[in-house]
Amino acid sequence: MLSLSRVFEGIGIALDSLRANKVRAALTILGVAIGVMVVIAMAAAITGINRSVAAQIETLGPKTFFVFRFFQGGLNISDGSDEMSPWRRNPWLSVEEAQMLRALPGIRSVTWQENSAGPVGAGGTNLSSVNVQGFGPDWILTQGGTIIAGRNYTAIEHAASARVAVINDHLGEQLFAGRDPIGRRIKVFGEPFDVIGVYSEPSSLFGDNKSPTVFIPHSTFTKVADYWKGWLMFAVMPEPELTVAEAQDRVTAALRAYRGLKPTQENNFSLVSQDKLLDSFNSVTQGFFLVMIVLSMVGLMVGGVGVIAIMMISVTERTREIGVRKALGATRREIMFQFLVEATTLTLVGGIAGMALGGLIALAINKFTPIPAAIPLWSVELALVAATVTGILFGLYPANKASRLDPVEALRYE
Repeated sequence: MLSLSRVFEGIGIALDSLRANKVRAALTILGVAIGVMVVIAMAAAITGINRSVAAQIETLGPKTFFVFRFFQGGLNISDGSDEMSPWRRNPWLSVEEAQMLRALPGIRSVTWQENSAGPVGAGGTNLSSVNVQGFGPDWILTQGGTIIAGRNYTAIEHAASARVAVINDHLGEQLFAGRDPIGRRIKVFGEPFDVIGVYSEPSSLFGDNKSPTVFIPHSTFTKVADYWKGWLMFAVMPEPELTVAEAQDRVTAALRAYRGLKPTQENNFSLVSQDKLLDSFNSVTQGFFLVMIVLSMVGLMVGGVGVIAIMMISVTERTREIGVRKALGATRREIMFQFLVEATTLTLVGGIAGMALGGLIALAINKFTPIPAAIPLWSVELALVAATVTGILFGLYPANKASRLDPVEALRYE
């Protein structure tokens, strides 16, 4: 049985080799470090995004679901043709349909929404691209967050297409620099609006939302905004006593009846639950994980080639030593094990360096971007396993060659 002392002996020899051949060893470590760094950094970013998405959806209420003109989860590719763009076949959702759904028994609220981006200014401050969102009057119920100053626009103001606006606190800071924005006038798409409220948003898709945003009545939005028409969506909040499935059944039946669909015809709209949204988002992040694996493998391959090179040089330099050890009774297994330990030590050093770099990148992402990056434990375990396996696989050839050296020929080597 191989003793623990032999393991430490192999580690010591590997570390001595690192010190003696710094440039050569650094190239080996660099490849492994890059592969591990990619795993840690991308896993941290994707984990942070996933957690943020789940947290944001939870703020909408556990039963809130959505109605889209068309929804297909995951990554979609379209060339613009009808065959590749099935959404073309579905009619636009309408405000009348949303108001019809609001009247259904068991439905607490239905909010309709369309989005755009455009110029917003006040006084001498002008912002070229601000999020402009047109909502129905009950949008606070389904969006979460709170009005921290002033008020929301009323159903009467919405019906009258009033030029009133609720701004988020980030837009307020940029336009008014600490002054009270309530009652002040801003311009949205060049049109004057009176600020009646300041809104503090819940956690967004990428952590704390720092994007300046203005919320205006949807009826006004359709008159002043420059937007892509046809993508109105609904957020539906059932009453507490109704399950999501029951509410979706009622909404589906009502929309099919309103649109005159026959029993044999498929729905020409999409109902999407929060679980389905999360599944769709996760399918997208799986693509990023695939990219992460490919990039990591490239780095590990580069490191592995370096391991073969540095270990082959080590075998050549220590040929006489191997001959002496064999003459003293060392077995092929013992010599092979020693060289595998050396190779694995090299890649583990690279792995530790990569984890440190990946951790620094995760901290930078967390600090300088809105993504709440978090390093998952599985990524650390995966990095260590990958570094170890790389050392073993790419160290096999040099280790096997060392173990097969003829002791007589090795002792004669100069």
